[in-house]
Amino acid sequence: MLDVVLSKARFLIVDDEASNVRLLERLLELAKAGHVVSTMDPRNALSLVISEKPDIVLLDLHMPFVDGFTLISQIKAALPAGEYLPILVLTADITPETRQRALGKGAHDFLTKPLDPDEVLLRIRNLLETRFLHLELQRQNEALEQQVRDRTSQLEDTLGRLRAAQEQLVKQERLRALGMMASGIAHDFNNALTMVLGYGELLAAFFKNDAPQREREQFQHLMEAAEDASHVVARLRDFYRPADQDELRVAVDVNIAIQQAIVLTAPRWRDKCRARGIQITVETDLPTIPSFLGHPPEVREILTNLIFNAVDAMPEGGVLRFSTSSEDGRIFIRVSDTGVGMTEEECSRCLEPFYTTKGEHGTGLGLAAVYGFVQRYGGSVGIQSRKWTGTTFTLTLPSSSAQKVVVENSGLTRMRHLHVLVVDDQEIIRQIIAEMLQAEGHDALPVENGDEVLRQLALSKWDLVISDQAMPGMTGAQLAAEMRATKSSVPLILLTGFGDEMRTNGGTPLGVDLLVSKPLTASSLRRAIASVLNE
Repeated sequence: MLDVVLSKARFLIVDDEASNVRLLERLLELAKAGHVVSTMDPRNALSLVISEKPDIVLLDLHMPFVDGFTLISQIKAALPAGEYLPILVLTADITPETRQRALGKGAHDFLTKPLDPDEVLLRIRNLLETRFLHLELQRQNEALEQQVRDRTSQLEDTLGRLRAAQEQLVKQERLRALGMMASGIAHDFNNALTMVLGYGELLAAFFKNDAPQREREQFQHLMEAAEDASHVVARLRDFYRPADQDELRVAVDVNIAIQQAIVLTAPRWRDKCRARGIQITVETDLPTIPSFLGHPPEVREILTNLIFNAVDAMPEGGVLRFSTSSEDGRIFIRVSDTGVGMTEEECSRCLEPFYTTKGEHGTGLGLAAVYGFVQRYGGSVGIQSRKWTGTTFTLTLPSSSAQKVVVENSGLTRMRHLHVLVVDDQEIIRQIIAEMLQAEGHDALPVENGDEVLRQLALSKWDLVISDQAMPGMTGAQLAAEMRATKSSVPLILLTGFGDEMRTNGGTPLGVDLLVSKPLTASSLRRAIASVLNE
């Protein structure tokens, strides 16, 4: 019967006596053992162990050139750590000292000559079983180690994704906190801007016709700054909000926007710096390029942020350069400074909200607003900077030929004479809106609350109601519901500093014909009325 253990094993016989070698070879042949290699020169034994990879070594002790004791030591030293290769000593030396010495050197078993064939095969088989068990254990250990490596790799990958998710969550929480902060001040902020823009537009005719040239220019800068300010809170709330598909956009001459931003920020980069004995020179290279469809206040805002960032980066003065170009339906805006520059880490993080290198003097919002603006229009921001050699920001935006064209009609034809109720709990706001309407040739009655609106609707005929949203007692949305409950069909325009939030959280309230975000201007008021009355 075939002995599986012997049949799959590999044998190495080392003995200087030819008769002993032939005896062992014949014994293994009759037992149908596996591959057998033999040598009578012990000097070849070590190389055969390495090349033949035997499962057991049958070794004589007393041989010329290299004795068995030395050979045992050499074999043990050549084996990899943890390797189990059984060595069976076959010798005619029967002294206890020899046996102890051989086993002490690392031999695993010891037989004395003359040999008993059955005993030899039993001893060989026992050693081989231990050898194969050891190999199987080694394979299992390797498999287990590989599993551990794979699991460790999976855990590291999971940990990496967890860290990325955590960073994203932190970023989202920062943005959410920023949105909550902006929303908290939006109402009062936009009310204040409604007063600035409202009175400004009422005074526009005077400055256009009667004021000297210098005052006209100053008034124009004031109105542009007020319009730019009206976008600040919205930009803070939606750094990464995609642009609406039907968002109203107008053609913006980027070169003009750059020149306007330079003039508007001159008190910072020129006057304030000169007062400290610092000189900042502004250079421009603005060839004719296609327009960009967007919002002029937004463009001026992001350019202003880049200018202020560059000025802060040049505490000892320097050069601020603007250049524009266009290619393949894209517009390139480059803003460069000769300031302190940024490290690689600072470059990689400078667009994150709240990240700043200016300590308590910075908010970390300026460049994040730039990035948010560019993202909204499908563009990109490139940064080139080295420490102490300056920085260049390159904004890439689609030109008007590559964007959805939505034309703003700012010159609406005069509509019919209207009788309008204006309700706002702040007297100055309702008075401004009433004066805007009166300037357009309408009759406008300002009232303080929703109850007065309902009373006026019951007394006489009105064409339109314009209502604030956040009012004590009865909100604008509640007023609309009361009007519809009394079967009133008079259109209602709801004004609010929380327009973006209301659209996001549920849309236009029931009974409201149009939701208009503050700050309100004469042009946005005309468009709103024309939209509601289809005129």
